Amino acid sequence: MSEALPVLGQRALNRALLERQLLLRRAEMSVADAVAHLVAVQAQVPGAPYLGLWSRVAGFDPAELGKLVADYSLIRAVTLRATIHLTTPDDSLMLYPLVRALHHRVFGPVGKELVGVDVDEVVEAGLALLKDQPMTTTELGTLLAERWDNKPSQLGLAVQYHAPLLQVPPRGVWGSTGKARLALLPETLGRPLGTSLDADELVLRYLRAFGPATTSDVRTFTGVGGIRDVVKRLDLRRFADEKGRTLLDVHDGPLPDPETPAPPRFLGEFDNALLGHDDRTRILPTQHRSKVLLLPVRPLLVDGMAAGLWSTGPDGMLVRAFEPFADPDAVVSEGERMLAALWPELPARVRIEPHP
Repeated sequence: MSEALPVLGQRALNRALLERQLLLRRAEMSVADAVAHLVAVQAQVPGAPYLGLWSRVAGFDPAELGKLVADYSLIRAVTLRATIHLTTPDDSLMLYPLVRALHHRVFGPVGKELVGVDVDEVVEAGLALLKDQPMTTTELGTLLAERWDNKPSQLGLAVQYHAPLLQVPPRGVWGSTGKARLALLPETLGRPLGTSLDADELVLRYLRAFGPATTSDVRTFTGVGGIRDVVKRLDLRRFADEKGRTLLDVHDGPLPDPETPAPPRFLGEFDNALLGHDDRTRILPTQHRSKVLLLPVRPLLVDGMAAGLWSTGPDGMLVRAFEPFADPDAVVSEGERMLAALWPELPARVRIEPHP
């Protein structure tokens, strides 16, 4: 008879996630190292990485991150879950071969509308155009439509989802604006794509940043197929959650005391802390799921859980609480610090109202 696995409750999983996501305490590390630790930082909304990393990195300076994006020390590209993420150059080259099949699947419904079109030919023509200059998906598709009588948007997406591309600055640079223009990833970096399809290392890095986690959680975040075979060959420790599901983890993954205090944390849109699992209840209460999940909103964590949404405007910061906060002063203080660091031109005023 096999020995029963140690059980981790929801609060234990929450504190483990916060610690590994650098949200339990701010990390004394560089911005680039923090991005590498997190594997990839959600960047579908250009300003979101600045918000999430301010809450994670001690002494965070938005100008520093902006410089890293501007000189390609950090890369904006479609990677995990077929959405825009911020990664290191090394990881951008490593991830593309691993997620390529997912990108093709995501494009599938669009591709069916390209009747009578050889997608490979479209991609080849699109890459030739991008060698001359960066373009938006629409600009690229418009030129391709001169040869193929189809919707420009579909033709542009064919290239976007079948080739290793990145978004060029000033897109994603703090204080700047710019369209999402695409360029060739290997050519821009002057380096080839990774060739060793090492899903093993990706799974280990995921667990260091998001674990302990189920096989379904790993698959949800990475989008990589064959995860069950990967975890079978890895040397992992195992736990169980309160529903009896097996949780996988690296041997040195931190498991803080479940009673460790968790300060308020303001996050950006689509932050991976809330999207990095199939079962998100360790950080997103079921009753508030519809207010947060897959919406372009900015979540607020209180005691480690999504407890409200926030926004900024001419009057400062507005926090809309799902339920009354036990310590509203702590939320106000954290909000004032964020305003001073990221929006010093705004009034240092934080208002808390009930969520409608």
